[in-house]
Amino acid sequence: MFVPKTVTSSATAHGRFGKDDFIYNAQMNEYRCPAGERLIWRFSTVERGLKISKYWSSNCQQYPLKGDCTPGPQRRVTRWEHEAVLDEMQARLDHAPEMMRIRRQTVEHPFGTIKAWMGATHFLTRTIERVSTEMSLHVLVYNMKRVIKLLGSEAVMKAMRA
Repeated sequence: MFVPKTVTSSATAHGRFGKDDFIYNAQMNEYRCPAGERLIWRFSTVERGLKISKYWSSNCQQYPLKGDCTPGPQRRVTRWEHEAVLDEMQARLDHAPEMMRIRRQTVEHPFGTIKAWMGATHFLTRTIERVSTEMSLHVLVYNMKRVIKLLGSEAVMKAMRA
């Protein structure tokens, strides 16, 4: 499976170093910043049901690159407990960039089709549970239409009777 790693930091949008500029060392459980400083593990917490570790250095004030890194006293980097899986997936994608073209052609096509069926509008329901149900119904209809198109309505009806 090829899924690109999401970029959630607004630092790059503001012209500062992004999280991908910080190199994680799994053996030492620490990050290395672009200035070469170590960001050490400080604590772990649970945010929205995810175990997150926090890293930072106490020496940020001394570096000339601080303005390119953070507007705060020190740059804090977070790491999800399963982020190694995301890193591995991104490394596979970096070695096979053509896979995103294939993904767009195969995986993302159903979502575009469903969105077109919805009239390119928002969901009709509110709350995550109801929106999830609405989306599940759209996906079910999409899959049923695809099966009928591929196998024919007679074969689908026969399979449903069995």
